[in-house]
Amino acid sequence: MRRIQALGAAIGANPLLLVRPCHRVIGVDGSMRGYAGGVERKVHLLTHEGALQPALI
Repeated sequence: MRRIQALGAAIGANPLLLVRPCHRVIGVDGSMRGYAGGVERKVHLLTHEGALQPALI
């Protein structure tokens, strides 16, 4: 419980909170790297958000 309280205190004291969803992180070379939900889901999320162009099948 103390870790949660410490985390809450640190977030509360920080005037600038940066949150980056993990599916938005890509490799240095621009490739799709691991994502707990699977790379296919990662591509779907990025396409849905407009960060990637839809693939033509």
